[in-house]
Amino acid sequence: MTSQYALSAVITKGKIAYAASCPELGVTSQGSSEEKALDNLKEAVELYLEDEDVQEMLKKNPIKPAHITPFAVTA
Repeated sequence: MTSQYALSAVITKGKIAYAASCPELGVTSQGSSEEKALDNLKEAVELYLEDEDVQEMLKKNPIKPAHITPFAVTA
């Protein structure tokens, strides 16, 4: 059975590549561009979700949407 999930991606630019992470699952990937980083993240999440242990975990604890809030600090 195939399920569809609505997830979030946080993409940041590093010195060498872009990093993309999915806060709901804790999965991270990277790529040479924002688009490539997002494509790689999608692939990594698909592989992660194929794991039987992950599927069992999700049955017991469904994915909750991430709440992403910008904030500022002074240091």
